[in-house]
Amino acid sequence: MSMATEAETTADLDGLEPLLQAPARLQVMAVLSHVQDAEFARLREITKCSDSVLSKHLSALADADLIALRKAPVDGRQRTWARITATGRMRFGKHVAALKQILAGAAV
Repeated sequence: MSMATEAETTADLDGLEPLLQAPARLQVMAVLSHVQDAEFARLREITKCSDSVLSKHLSALADADLIALRKAPVDGRQRTWARITATGRMRFGKHVAALKQILAGAAV
C-alpha cells in the first residue's frame, strides 16, 4: 500500500467544516440532518451541554447559515426549535464525506 501524497491528503480536507470540529455542533447537525426540526431541550439532552453552551453553539451554526432557529410560545413558555438549512445540509454532507475519506485512509 502506498503512502498518500500531500495533494491527496489536502483534497481529503477540502470538505471539512471548521465550525463542526466541536463535538456538540457535529451532534446537532447529525440530528437535524434526520429530522424536520428539533426542540432546544431535546438537543440539550443529546449533546449533554448546559443551556448557555448549547445556545452559543446554536447561534454559531445559525450565524453561518447552517441552521435556522425559530422561537414560539408553548404553554406560556418561550421555546426554541432548530432546523437544518439547505446550505447546512450541503456543507454537512461535504464534511461527513471528507471525514469518511480520511477514515478510509487510516491504518487500522
